[in-house]
Amino acid sequence: MCLAVPVIITKVEGKEGEVEIGGVSRRISLWLTPEAKVGDYVLLHTGYAISVLDQEEAEETLKLFQEIAKSAK
Repeated sequence: MCLAVPVIITKVEGKEGEVEIGGVSRRISLWLTPEAKVGDYVLLHTGYAISVLDQEEAEETLKLFQEIAKSAK
């Protein structure tokens, strides 16, 4: 099973970017999403942004992840 997570882009440098989720920052590849820019949400899978997401959709998905994490405690 594969899992991709919505993250927000905080910096773009060429074909790489920096993203943040839950207070954690990571460098990722933007080769598959050259249209992505700072402030966009992207779907992250194995270090690659695989698609640009609508902000509402991304925030709803992150909210569901938080609910799942709370119920697992």
